[in-house]
Amino acid sequence: MSSQRFDKSKLPSRHVTEGPSRAPHRSYYYAMGMTEEEIHQPLVGVATCWNEAAPCNIALNRQAQSVKMGVKRESGTPREFTTITVTDGIAMGHEGMRSSLASREAIADTVELTMRGHCYDALVGLAGCDKSLPGMMMAMIRLNVPSVFLYGGSILPGRAPKGASVPAEYVDRDLTVQDMFEAVGHQQNGTMTEAELEVLERVACPSAGACGGQFTANTMACVSEAIGLALPNSAGAPAPYESRDAYAEASGAAVMNLIEKNIRARDICTRQAFENAARIVACTGGSTNAGLHLPAMAHEAGIDFFLEDVCEIFRDTPYFVDLKPGGQYVAKDMYEAGGVPVVMKELRKAGLLHEDCMTVTGYSIGEELDKVSLEADGRVVYPIETPLSKTGGVVGLKGNLAPEGAIVKIAGMEPQHLLFTGPARIFECEQDAFEAVQNRTYEEGDVFVIRNEGPAGGPGMREMLATTAALSGQGMGKKVALITDGRFSGATRGFCVGHVGPEAAHGGPIALLEDGDMISLNAIEGTISVDVSEEDMAERKANWKGARPTIYGAGALWKYAQLVGPTYLGAVTHPGGKDEGHEYMEL
Repeated sequence: MSSQRFDKSKLPSRHVTEGPSRAPHRSYYYAMGMTEEEIHQPLVGVATCWNEAAPCNIALNRQAQSVKMGVKRESGTPREFTTITVTDGIAMGHEGMRSSLASREAIADTVELTMRGHCYDALVGLAGCDKSLPGMMMAMIRLNVPSVFLYGGSILPGRAPKGASVPAEYVDRDLTVQDMFEAVGHQQNGTMTEAELEVLERVACPSAGACGGQFTANTMACVSEAIGLALPNSAGAPAPYESRDAYAEASGAAVMNLIEKNIRARDICTRQAFENAARIVACTGGSTNAGLHLPAMAHEAGIDFFLEDVCEIFRDTPYFVDLKPGGQYVAKDMYEAGGVPVVMKELRKAGLLHEDCMTVTGYSIGEELDKVSLEADGRVVYPIETPLSKTGGVVGLKGNLAPEGAIVKIAGMEPQHLLFTGPARIFECEQDAFEAVQNRTYEEGDVFVIRNEGPAGGPGMREMLATTAALSGQGMGKKVALITDGRFSGATRGFCVGHVGPEAAHGGPIALLEDGDMISLNAIEGTISVDVSEEDMAERKANWKGARPTIYGAGALWKYAQLVGPTYLGAVTHPGGKDEGHEYMEL
């Protein structure tokens, strides 16, 4: 197709390619082997979070090449660039996890700066690990350019080899990295040998791709489709599948159509689209981290969509997709059952979907779903009339212990385990709690309170998977509860309440708790409370000595701690779309 389809006088790249004054700029492009035609076509940023940190990101470079082919086929000029990723599976359980949430902001910021600095006209963003998905989508919404998101794909499930010396519960079933974290608890508990642990670690993660259960990466991949920023069904195919390359090429072609029709990210990411996204999290038993990332993405568009709004949608959305960690299946199984489109068809049947929302295809969600012939298989995706439970797999809690709210994942929990009352067992950081689990210096019925792990107080709002998985591995996952102003991994299971706000560093009630305080958690009514009178809490607040000092007095984490806002607003670091005084595309 001819580049005459596109009026460069209305595109940002005119500032670097058009007119005599841009001869120096064009000389740089010629230095890279570009032709005159390529210079005067739309310039499309192809951003990846490729690196060699973990399997989640390792296949992104390959898929980016296919994206570029799609852009070129439709008369665009792709310009590939990369940004960082901090991979949670590697960062988990040590100081490195403080970098995880902060990396979301760094990804959004660096993609924004690259796009602005080089005046790219559109963006195709590829991401594979937890924070990189919302970070990339936040950049798209912030810039408000024609944008297509592409997930790098999930990892294939692992299997213990036949005849391997491993505990019976690990034989003849799919394995994920969640099993490895829980296996650590088994080994510490004496129910697994170190040799058996070494067998499992070699087979649990057999390919490229992000963690296979409905953990944070796959949750946000489903969000990318449901919100309309990704091509239908593009989130499902595992990373090693050749079909990922076809989706990548189609994504490159799709962004050129968006440029031509001037369909931008905020035309797609409306308030109703965010509600659709929250539905997909709830019905698939997705990660609690979506309660952090959806408000942050909405913030980029200047849309008020906070933790409480997300939880309101969770409350009246049935949970009907049987995925790990609460269920049985992994992302590959959901893809083979029809993927996100089949799940959204079930939501539509119950009137729980805004069908008029635009997608990157140029058609509405409803129009795209009309093309889908597959139905729920009743194994991975249940009919919405017969769900696994009538409320979403993730629930919001509020009360005198969390006035700004908190969140808990209940997917796979039996009804009798949705209520928990017990004495507080206070830990000032995650390491202290993990040591208590390792040493078994806790009692059945305890409520672990891990504080000073919020966005500012941590800093970085660490995930607690090492601790929760070790508890599960010890067989105590249902016998204790855990609350924190930090986060939980999408792989966490058990009564684990995160995002408690205000955080301890900001003087929230969690900072004032003492050992033995009776804490009540009710995931049916959505409440979280402590049996301490207002007068006693006021006295404790008056005697509170202030935020616990951190060791981060300089650098990126210090900067993040100074800027980051409350968890219920998404833990964001800038004023957002409401305060933006210009449109990047109009400069």
